[in-house]
Amino acid sequence: MQTLFYIGIIFVLGAFMEWLSPKVGLPKVVGYLLLGLFIGPEILGIIPEHFIQDTHIIIDLALSLIAVLVGANLKYSTLKGMGKQIVSITFFEATFAFLFVSIGLYLLSGFLGFPTEQSLIISILFGGLASATAPAATIAVVHELKAKGRFTSTLLAVVASDDALALILFTFAVTLGSIFLGNGDFSFTSLFDMFSIITLSAVVGMIGAFISEMIDKLFAHHKGMETISTIGMIFIVFSLSTYWQLEPLLATLVMGVVMTNVSSDFDLVEEEIDNHLEEIIFMLFFILSAMYLDLSSLHTMPFVIFAYILFRFLGKISGVWIGSKMTKADKSVQNYLGLGLFPQAGVAIGLALSLQDQSGFESIAPLILNVIIATTVVHEFVGPIFIKYTLRKSGECGVG
Repeated sequence: MQTLFYIGIIFVLGAFMEWLSPKVGLPKVVGYLLLGLFIGPEILGIIPEHFIQDTHIIIDLALSLIAVLVGANLKYSTLKGMGKQIVSITFFEATFAFLFVSIGLYLLSGFLGFPTEQSLIISILFGGLASATAPAATIAVVHELKAKGRFTSTLLAVVASDDALALILFTFAVTLGSIFLGNGDFSFTSLFDMFSIITLSAVVGMIGAFISEMIDKLFAHHKGMETISTIGMIFIVFSLSTYWQLEPLLATLVMGVVMTNVSSDFDLVEEEIDNHLEEIIFMLFFILSAMYLDLSSLHTMPFVIFAYILFRFLGKISGVWIGSKMTKADKSVQNYLGLGLFPQAGVAIGLALSLQDQSGFESIAPLILNVIIATTVVHEFVGPIFIKYTLRKSGECGVG
């Protein structure tokens, strides 16, 4: 069968799942993941194995847009308005999630069955993924409960910001991992190589943003053409970064940051992507992601899954408490905001998927992706319950 046939099947069944999920109480992301698992080669086999191997272009397309949209959250005028409190909370909750998971999994690596020579890198990669939070679940619950106020605004601001920090931490972890897996040692030369890759990736993103801005000026009165040219430049930046063996996710993240701060029309482009592309791309992304899941290996991973969820949860809670305590935030923020950061989905899965194409990570990538997909189901089911609890404890429900 042709590739287009299978994409058509995914679209039709995906639309049905989008309709069905809220009716049976499933988070939409979980619905997509379950659909991908059932129609994929692991269970029903409607979508064959060879199709999945041919869909890297779709995954890369989704990853490039995810990274740009994450970067677009880092608008200077917005961050300036948030104040030190948001910056402090975001920094500590993301960093503590990274540290708790990295250190916790490494200390338990023997018990968890990690290969001895790769245990440090596996732990650090999981740490990089732990920082990310899923904004969609948070926004949905806020709208459902009509919550409005200082606590709600703080929660939304932190959720919008920490994915960018997660992407940076994960890029650092991947670059570090490439050095260790490549030659097994760490020196000033390897440290220089790591920062060179990170710096050059950022430079490529900045150049791409400025070129895109110059092109967009040619289409100043044609909003649709601006969107098309911007998306084209996003794909070019992602592809060139991959070709030059840089970090494509970091490059496109930086591109998003620069464009949202220097382009007066990027908000319109972002709106076009949100309204016309995001749902289709993300539906494909989650359904295809689940098809990479190896059910036969899950029975060996329950302790890894539990440990990742536990250490990430403890890191988020501790980080929020310290970050908010240092800036004298409200007691409700200190005590409850961390619970609201439990959900995790798209960015974490995207980062885990990006390892599939990284040279040297072939033996590590399946383990990390399987664990992250499995934990996403837990995070997306339990997360909204925690968010509802935190918003009700804040006393801001029914205000908006």
